[in-house]
Amino acid sequence: MRIAVLDDYQDVARSLADWDSLPGQTVFFTAFLGHEDDAVTAALRDFEVVVAMRERTPFTAARLAELPNLRLLVTTGMRNASIDLDAARELGITVCGTAGSATAAVEHTWALILAAARRLDVELFSTDRPRAAGQPWQQTLGTGLSGKTLGVYGLGKLGSQVARIGQAFRMHVIAHSQNLTAERAAEVGAEQVSKEGLFSRSDVLTIHLKLSERTTGAVGEEELALMQPGSILVNTSRSAIVDTDALVFALDTGAPSLAAMDVFDVEPLPEGHRLLRTPGVIATPHLGYVTEDQFRIFYTGAAQDIAAWAGGSAVNVLG
Repeated sequence: MRIAVLDDYQDVARSLADWDSLPGQTVFFTAFLGHEDDAVTAALRDFEVVVAMRERTPFTAARLAELPNLRLLVTTGMRNASIDLDAARELGITVCGTAGSATAAVEHTWALILAAARRLDVELFSTDRPRAAGQPWQQTLGTGLSGKTLGVYGLGKLGSQVARIGQAFRMHVIAHSQNLTAERAAEVGAEQVSKEGLFSRSDVLTIHLKLSERTTGAVGEEELALMQPGSILVNTSRSAIVDTDALVFALDTGAPSLAAMDVFDVEPLPEGHRLLRTPGVIATPHLGYVTEDQFRIFYTGAAQDIAAWAGGSAVNVLG
């Protein structure tokens, strides 16, 4: 049995789980295989088992059909929108998931909120990025959070945690999602508002929706036009929820003034991408789930899934 562990960018997977206990050979891919089907299928054609890191490498119906030896696909986490589960089932490919922790994404959301509020994208320097000659010691005026309004778009598992932390900063928390009730919002100390109210009243608006047909493009020109000058939009959820064209236009007008983003339509984000040339964008390379604790859970779970499947009793089966 040949096992492929994909997108191990930090080259840490082999140290975070007991791969040696598995039958066969495990190969770790530390570089992104690319977006082209030919390159991905050529690299994976001989593998029976593939471990995918979240949604870094999509497995569409066409791509799965070009992998005749694939019998088990393991994704880190229990949800992966980039895997065609119906196609996998038709092709006889078992798809399994792993446990995970929501705290890493919540913490990174707040890292981005604080970075934007205090303009760390401009002010930060270190031994690797020293202050340039002639650069002022201080360049910006930060935004205090106490007393400001935090808008949470999607008050599920992640959004609820973000909301509670907002209260610790003495922010007024408002929230909206399609099925949110006033009672549910009150449970986490938030005020239920309309979608229009969410965008027009938020000083900081953070997105925590699940990606679906309904939420794709849910934040577009109309919604962004409601945001206040000086406000901050944060997206650690899914890129497709926010219309990129509308966001670039809105940032040019100054409302919102900043967009702190951890997710993008194309990942890895190509060099010279327009978002990297747009003033007001603070970007991190999809780090919301990238912590040692989280990866240990992911990779240990993946190895356990493989062992169970090889023993004839698959666990954590998706779809």
